Amino acid sequence: MTISTNNLESLDTNTLKLLLRDAMAKKQEKAQGDFLSFVKEVWPEFVEGYHHKIYAEKLNRVARGELKRLIINMPPRHTKSEFASHLFPAFFMGRHPKAKLIQTTHTGELSIRFGRKTKNLVESEEYSKVFPEVTLAADSKAAGRWESNHGGEYFAAGVGGAITGRGADLLVIDDPHSEQDALSPTVLDGHYEWYTSGPRQRLQPGGAIVLVMTRWSIKDLTGRLLEAQGKDSMADQWEIVEFPAVIKDKPMWGNFWDMDGLMKVKASIPVSKWNAQWMQNPVAEEGALIKREWWKKWEKKKIPELQYVIQSYDTAFSKKETADYSAITTWGVFTPSDDRKPCIILLDAKKGRWNFPELKEMAKKEYKYWEPELVLIEAKASGLPLTHELQKAGVPVINFTPSKGNDKHSRVNSVAPIFESGAVYAPIDRRWAEEVIEECAAFPFGDHDDYVDSMTQALMRYRQGYYVELADDFKDDKRDKDKRRDYY
Repeated sequence: MTISTNNLESLDTNTLKLLLRDAMAKKQEKAQGDFLSFVKEVWPEFVEGYHHKIYAEKLNRVARGELKRLIINMPPRHTKSEFASHLFPAFFMGRHPKAKLIQTTHTGELSIRFGRKTKNLVESEEYSKVFPEVTLAADSKAAGRWESNHGGEYFAAGVGGAITGRGADLLVIDDPHSEQDALSPTVLDGHYEWYTSGPRQRLQPGGAIVLVMTRWSIKDLTGRLLEAQGKDSMADQWEIVEFPAVIKDKPMWGNFWDMDGLMKVKASIPVSKWNAQWMQNPVAEEGALIKREWWKKWEKKKIPELQYVIQSYDTAFSKKETADYSAITTWGVFTPSDDRKPCIILLDAKKGRWNFPELKEMAKKEYKYWEPELVLIEAKASGLPLTHELQKAGVPVINFTPSKGNDKHSRVNSVAPIFESGAVYAPIDRRWAEEVIEECAAFPFGDHDDYVDSMTQALMRYRQGYYVELADDFKDDKRDKDKRRDYY
């Protein structure tokens, strides 16, 4: 029955009461069956983002018994723990009042704090409107250990804490690692050992596990579980959802985080932490073709006296959000005072999604500033028209064309010994240098390799006898070899 506001006045009191009762019943039914609706009922201040819908639907499937192994990786301050450790246990208990729940996080104190919040929620008026038949048992007083009036049990424990003798229909693991923990491979190993010897063995037949965490390392709990999954088809098979803070140059939770706020976070922390914790993309050192420690640190404020400058371009096809970036790296060949062998230093790095006119203007600006002896541009995408335009302007451009069979992986392998020998330097206090180093360390597993492509072009050229001009190159004898250069 549909009633418009125009004819409400014509209804008698009893009819209005019936309509109101029906609306409340439908609202209650919806909140009982849908986690996101439940959240909105008990948390009026909740600010919804698109990722919450995905997150909530996965938890719905857990509550319905359809999903038994779930991993959610997401950045800090995106409602990760509020959902996993506070609201979902209460929702699950409402639907399954006889269930046994174990909730864990990296410290016992924090787990008990979440236990108290969940306990208070179950006792609240808002909760009783959704699940009126579920309350606390009369003797439930402890924040980290309580029971429902139907015999359900809730138990909170920190990672490493004893949970012997307890069973679980639902195991929630929320951020098992602290920042200090993540710095120690030994501690990470210990957390995995605790999981396999403790919580995992406490799971009841048919029980579910929800792991919600921020990524820290390739060896964190998410990484170890996925590694085990890949090695043995009989191991737990996980459904995994990863939420990066930024998706296609836009904030994932745009009605809470703006792009400026996220970029301030990015600028305030090391690139490795931004990639892991905020973008859910930790870099594995093992398997990296170019390791971080191979880069030599240039600690002086001024750049060294340069013999040659090489500028290298990796260009993209378009400016679309889905396109790769165009990357520009500038390198200087120099001879350290303690070694007569010429070495090479990263002088500058830039990348962006530029259309062709923007890319052309950027290239002219970079050439004017650095006045490189040589500009390398791969003969692909917008690289060919860019080469043509710059050559018309008198810029010494050489096209780079990989030989047949010389794929990207092979090219990186070919320059890796240069890094390993200690011939490649980078300034330690420059953000762009850190970004190049991290992207190289992530290859071939990282999301982007634009800087890698630009780097390999320059280093392959440097490898050719340490000279930037070959016999068949563009010649310009009038160029000033004593020009002044410095970082931006």
